[in-house]
Amino acid sequence: MNPSAMIKHMFPALCLPLALVLAGCEMSGDSPTGKPPLEGARIGGPFTLVDKNGKTVKWSDFDGRYRIVYFGYAYCPDVCPFDMQKLMQGFAKFAKAHPDLADDVQPIFITIDPARDTPQVIGEFTSAFSDRLLGLTGTNDEIKSAAKAFGVYYAKGKTSPGGGYLMDHTRGTYLMGRKGEPIALVPIDGGPDAVAADLAKWIH
Repeated sequence: MNPSAMIKHMFPALCLPLALVLAGCEMSGDSPTGKPPLEGARIGGPFTLVDKNGKTVKWSDFDGRYRIVYFGYAYCPDVCPFDMQKLMQGFAKFAKAHPDLADDVQPIFITIDPARDTPQVIGEFTSAFSDRLLGLTGTNDEIKSAAKAFGVYYAKGKTSPGGGYLMDHTRGTYLMGRKGEPIALVPIDGGPDAVAADLAKWIH
């Protein structure tokens, strides 16, 4: 699947589960009520994964901190790395303007391709964008459980004669609160400035 076709495939899958709980896909930016766009949505939940060192990481480890969560994979040819570049550039802008608040935020990249994304691979991938970006992987069942908690769809694409393959997956960047509650989808497509502005709006 080419990148443009992949994106068209991913966005409807993203909006469907959120529409069921929010009755719409207005998930970032200004809210008519002034409340977080994802307030009350059934997104997020406990997981147990491992970091680049093979150390166990649980969702509860981040209690008391904001979390930015993205599901993707290191072998993604363009969408995931472009998203991470814009996300972490935006986070850097936010951190420069609000260093104290940024210390209470953990950006997290969770793979949906654990067969290839070993702890070492996921560590190398995330470090290319920022030392602040935490990469997590795990067993197939652990990844499946984490993805289900966040309403993330993913599936392995066709394998090429050389053995390579792409992964289809929903594309969204979740901002979660100090108690693990969903707040908003970070507007990565708007670029680093939009990311920084959205973080400044919701993180206090």
